[in-house]
Amino acid sequence: MASLCTASFIPSSSSKRVVPVNASINVPKFPLIPFSLSNSKVPSRKLFEELNGFSHSNILPSQNNTNLNNVSHSHDDLIRSELYVILEVVADRVEMHHNIGEQRDNWNTLLLNSINMITLAASTMAGVAGVAAASGAPLLAFKLSSGLLFSAATGMLVIMNKIQPSQLAEEQRNATRLFRQLQNEIETKIAIGKVNDEDVKNAMAKVLALDKAYPLPLLGTMIEKFPKKFEHATWWPSSSSHTTSLKSKESKNGWSEGLEMELKEVMEVVQKKDIEDYDRLGNLVLKINKTLAIAGPLLTGVAAVGSVFISTESSWSAVVPAVAGAMSTAINGFEHGGQLGMVAEMYRNCAGFFQMLEESVEETIEEDVERRENGELFEMKLALKLGRSLSQLRDLAKKSAYSRIEGADVDEFASKLF
Repeated sequence: MASLCTASFIPSSSSKRVVPVNASINVPKFPLIPFSLSNSKVPSRKLFEELNGFSHSNILPSQNNTNLNNVSHSHDDLIRSELYVILEVVADRVEMHHNIGEQRDNWNTLLLNSINMITLAASTMAGVAGVAAASGAPLLAFKLSSGLLFSAATGMLVIMNKIQPSQLAEEQRNATRLFRQLQNEIETKIAIGKVNDEDVKNAMAKVLALDKAYPLPLLGTMIEKFPKKFEHATWWPSSSSHTTSLKSKESKNGWSEGLEMELKEVMEVVQKKDIEDYDRLGNLVLKINKTLAIAGPLLTGVAAVGSVFISTESSWSAVVPAVAGAMSTAINGFEHGGQLGMVAEMYRNCAGFFQMLEESVEETIEEDVERRENGELFEMKLALKLGRSLSQLRDLAKKSAYSRIEGADVDEFASKLF
């Protein structure tokens, strides 16, 4: 036994002296156990948990939750990575369509100026040949030069009218704007942070739909410039399935039966006024452009053939190629200088915009209420796209309902923008 000694001083009441008191505490002496670091074992986690009152069953749920959270975070990171990949592709598309749009706009300017200069030069030579024929001068040089120039102008004009550079440039401008819009939409989704697999699928579908609507190459996939019937531009993916709508008179997710009826009435005005008007204008411009596209090369062709028959026997033989060349120059300047192809594409794009609005409203109303975008937010977006306030949009819906009851037409268009 080992003893621990302590000393204390207890004052004595009688003598006022301090008397030392000795006390001892006996502590048992433990035997020394040899301890080696090389042979020591760290207590296991299981032993630690048992000694501290924990059990494996108590800790397992937290481990499972941690694993699930890790899987969820990794899946979200994968979705964000996929969206970033799509975002890079969209940014590249924006740059490509912008550059090609500028190039094709330059085509329109350069080809127009070149063809007009060639045609005017050929017409001038045909006129000079007529004057020379009256004086008996040799005509071979003038006839050959004007014939070759008219032939070159005819070939270039056929190609130019076939591809319609002004329309090609407008297509690329629209594609650039729509890809930038998609780029901003993806960036907004990533910034908000709530992304899922459906967002990736929708972004992919929109990119592919835009690629199909506004192709970059000219050969094989170029949009038909003179279709038999005026068609709307379609740059959004088609919806493959719909769910049954939940009809309820009470407001739910910002939706109500009154809001659905309001949107249907607005779309009725869009269909009867805006889309029909752009169909009419588009068909008119398409017919004019097609007529001029045929008349220009035809006149230069006539001038090319007429220049061969210029002779000294009649000064009138030079009138036909000169007049035909001048008329071809005027027609070519009106068609391509006025950019009728661009106007036709603009009408096609505007009609497609209203058709997209109509399909968007129909698909949204057919969806389940819980899966729809908030009704008030959807109504505000629609009003802004049409250039109206919310009160103006509701007034338009009332006018549409009253006009249908009275059997009259609405006296205004749905869109105030264009």
